[in-house]
Amino acid sequence: MDSLDKLLDQIKAEYDQAKPAASQPQKNATKSVTPKPPKSLSLVDSLLAEVGADFAAQDKAEELKKQQELEQEKIRQAQIKAQQIEALKVTAEAWLKKLDPFSSEGLWFEKFAESYPSKLEAAMEYLKANG
Repeated sequence: MDSLDKLLDQIKAEYDQAKPAASQPQKNATKSVTPKPPKSLSLVDSLLAEVGADFAAQDKAEELKKQQELEQEKIRQAQIKAQQIEALKVTAEAWLKKLDPFSSEGLWFEKFAESYPSKLEAAMEYLKANG
């Protein structure tokens, strides 16, 4: 029992030392003591923050993937358009070779082509509109 009495006396002494300090008004009121949250609460907060960061990273990765897919689609559409223009150019060149410049269509086309930089561009526009 002797060790138990010593332990009780030690706890009482520590309690008595802490009590007067707590009952005295603080001289420096600007210092505020922020109680620390329990460790279990801070663990939950850190886990929630980690999960939130994971979701944010996943959202960012998905957004980047969508942007890359849009860029790839733009490139693909540009390639398709370029192929269509090239095919139209070949068709227009063939049409121009067959065109009789003294026929009514040939005479009309000559007048039509005056507003274009070249007869080929005029033929491409004409074929696209009538295609």
